[in-house]
Amino acid sequence: MQVKPHKQVKFDPKDAIIHFVDMSKEEEVKPLVSKPGIIFDLVLAIAFFFFMRNVLVPHVPSQDPLAVNIVSSMTSFCMTGVFWIATNMLRVTWVDYSRRQKK
Repeated sequence: MQVKPHKQVKFDPKDAIIHFVDMSKEEEVKPLVSKPGIIFDLVLAIAFFFFMRNVLVPHVPSQDPLAVNIVSSMTSFCMTGVFWIATNMLRVTWVDYSRRQKK
């Protein structure tokens, strides 16, 4: 089996400068993440934590109330982290989608 030589790619600095100048002409755009969005997601995540903690309490195989609360809280905390990431990803996707619809 014969190896084909790689194709040489030439870099032209003029192309990079033109592209950089074009980028500076773009208008200000709405940031993907904003303070009100983060606060809203945080409130949702706290509500989700307490909701899931209550849902998980009957599923902990223990008779000790302290152990049940600790295990259900730790499990709910992990699930809340995933929920937090998902809400932020959804918000960023919506903002990006609305940007593309306007163009």
